[in-house]
Amino acid sequence: MKIVILTQYFPPEVGAPQNRLSELAVRLKNKGADVTILTAMPNYPQMEIHPEYKSRFYMKDALKDMLIHRCWIYCSKSKSIFKRLLNYFSFVFSSFFIGWFKLEKADFIFCESPPLFLGISAFLLAKIKGAKLIFNVSDLWPESAEKLGLVTSKFFLKSATKLEEFLYRKSFIVTGQTQGIVRNISGRFPEKKVFWLKNGVDISSHNAETIPSDWRNAQRFSNNDILFMYGGILGHAQRLEVILYAAEKLLTSSNIKFIIMGSGPEKEKLLSIKEEKKLSNVYFYNTVSKNELLTVVKSVDAAIIPLRKLDLFKGAIPSKIFEYCAMRKPILLGVDGEARELFINDGQCGLFFEPENAGNLAEKILELSSNRILCEELGNNGYDYVKANFNRDDIANDFWEILSE
Repeated sequence: MKIVILTQYFPPEVGAPQNRLSELAVRLKNKGADVTILTAMPNYPQMEIHPEYKSRFYMKDALKDMLIHRCWIYCSKSKSIFKRLLNYFSFVFSSFFIGWFKLEKADFIFCESPPLFLGISAFLLAKIKGAKLIFNVSDLWPESAEKLGLVTSKFFLKSATKLEEFLYRKSFIVTGQTQGIVRNISGRFPEKKVFWLKNGVDISSHNAETIPSDWRNAQRFSNNDILFMYGGILGHAQRLEVILYAAEKLLTSSNIKFIIMGSGPEKEKLLSIKEEKKLSNVYFYNTVSKNELLTVVKSVDAAIIPLRKLDLFKGAIPSKIFEYCAMRKPILLGVDGEARELFINDGQCGLFFEPENAGNLAEKILELSSNRILCEELGNNGYDYVKANFNRDDIANDFWEILSE
């Protein structure tokens, strides 16, 4: 079985889709599939081509004996929609031409969306290479772009919706990362086969006993400090101001401290709030490698996972949940809907706070910080829950069965 994974995001970049797709690719290869990756030159999240890949239109690369074709992509730190579209469409064109000339015949082309527009390249390559198209939806687009206010043009939204619907109809299988995405697509296209391709975690690589725990001491935090962490993209969807406003309410609790690790378009704004409000209990750190991140997670006491208060996010499951749970860290979840039902109500992995409600978040922080036994109990629940329900080995096995049919 020959599978091509077409994605704009892939290691050595760090991030949720990069981890998820590389882990799936390795497992499919171990099942006996011939897996090839067609991706962009690494640039995320800095939006700048990594030094060793600069000034190249095309190059071959490898990951665990899998061939990777890397293509040119236009990068800009500008937040304008025009520059963002140039970024997306530059890879649509380069991936199509590189794929046309460099890819062999394939059984499946697995396309990661967003960006939705990459489906154009995937559809054409599937036709040329005699492959069946698998369209993997990790975020409903353009719906999410409209509701987040990132795109306002009615013409553009209508055109993108037509493209979305065309790609669903032309796909052999549509896969969705959450049950909410699956229900949405199944409701609109009842005749289409839609499969829940869950996100998850590699339990074996998150064994807390084998991961160093010297980060806390290296950063000069004491054993009495209670560290609450956010790690990931500092973007519009997360509304991370809620953490800073909660930190402001807890300034008098000198042992409660906040770690914000990552980069993104909202970082400067967040740093300005920290300075304006003199938040001495908030510490910002740059993005680190996956292995370094695990040492940080082991050193903190709990994780904060917020999203904006939008109906759109009631079907979202932030990927960082899985890693924190696998590391036995309780979560403070500011995401209503599917994530709350699974990880708070069912799994008992942490405490829920109302999205964007800093006062409610501060209350939950105090509840956790005053009860070490509760922290340990919730952390252990999280580990048991993701091991039973979101183990990447099991997810790959289920997907392999679908492909083998």
